[in-house]
Amino acid sequence: MKTIVTLTMNPAIDKSSSVEHVIAERKLYCKTPRFEPGGGGINVSRAIKKLGGESVALYPSGGPTGEMLRCLFEQEGLDHHPIPFNGWTRESLVILEESTGQQYRFGMPGPHLSEAEWQRCLDELSAINSKIDFVVASGSLPPGVPEDFYARVARIGKDIGAKVVVDTSGEAFRLALSEGVFLIKPNIREFRELIGVGMAEESEIKNMAMDIVRRGQSEAVVISL
Repeated sequence: MKTIVTLTMNPAIDKSSSVEHVIAERKLYCKTPRFEPGGGGINVSRAIKKLGGESVALYPSGGPTGEMLRCLFEQEGLDHHPIPFNGWTRESLVILEESTGQQYRFGMPGPHLSEAEWQRCLDELSAINSKIDFVVASGSLPPGVPEDFYARVARIGKDIGAKVVVDTSGEAFRLALSEGVFLIKPNIREFRELIGVGMAEESEIKNMAMDIVRRGQSEAVVISL
């Protein structure tokens, strides 16, 4: 079985609930909330587990919410490696309006990581003893983490002989591509932002994706809707 490590720099406790109507300026009484571990790479680890595979989730963790995140990992039987920092792991909130079926999603920015804290995450990745086949670096970067962070992950991947998968957006995405990775997985909006083109046709999108492959920036490009 392939060894997969996921890296989530901005993990979250995903809290979700529902209410009949979302009404401004009124106290709303929601249903019993559900708590799940969340964040880009963590969601990948959860999906791998559901598909019968295994992975190790690497992520910074801090405060009481970080401890709660650890408990959620244990409940789901996920192999994980928290890296302590001096802050609180963020939370996100999703509310379903039952009367319309519309979903309201509130994502928080995440805690500030010092240079020593985000550098430790890279050091921990480099120091993993076992042979790593894939590193999946996914999600947003919290405040304090430099935009070339995923490019640094790509360099580490080359050093340790692992294939690096990146799923993020903006400048962090462009810098990772400039370093070169195995696979990227933008959605259609993120891809258009990446290439600087507006409402391109599907055939044009395919050709632009192939240009990335031909330039050697990524061996594969997966674009979701």
